Amino acid sequence: MAVAADEICEMAIIISFEIYNFRPSSHFKIKLEHEILLHPKYFGPNLTETVKTKLFSDVEGTCSGKYGFIIAVTNIEHIGAGIIQPNRGFVQYRIVYRAIVYRPFKGEVVDAIVTQVTKVGVFAEAGPLTIFISKYSVPSNIKFEGAETTTDGLNDEDEEETQTVQIEDRIRIRIIGLRVDASDIVSFAYFKDFIQCNQHCLNSK
Repeated sequence: MAVAADEICEMAIIISFEIYNFRPSSHFKIKLEHEILLHPKYFGPNLTETVKTKLFSDVEGTCSGKYGFIIAVTNIEHIGAGIIQPNRGFVQYRIVYRAIVYRPFKGEVVDAIVTQVTKVGVFAEAGPLTIFISKYSVPSNIKFEGAETTTDGLNDEDEEETQTVQIEDRIRIRIIGLRVDASDIVSFAYFKDFIQCNQHCLNSK
């Protein structure tokens, strides 16, 4: 059965949209809950704004092993009635809000900045995420600045192409594993490439 050109075009648009729509993403917008305690000295005409400010300071920049890193609160949907705490005078508020969270996943490729170089590997950061790249996950032509490394097994041509990783280098890595705790997420990664490599890492060793 023949298919018109405009029908083929429409089908291609739909397929492209579906592929894009299901592309894995590590950033999500989700609904969360949080409880805060306020001292009586904050009770007054600006109470609602004080509750919101307290929420922002409590949750933004924190990490939940279940949901990931809370990047930013985008909307406050409900502030419950305050409940006075017996014998304390503090008031507890239950807040329902929406936030953008970052939850890394295995296989994700991210850009990171090197923060520490050791004999056993490299530590880097991608936003709030701490990343460890073992020396066994780094190509043989990569050396660590400041760490005792060797180029044994490399021929002369390999040595000319050797690059050095040091603090503040921008690198691209692929996450190969995650360690999730109640209040933190640490990833383990494989080194892929330098990004806008500094001059020192272009120099042959």
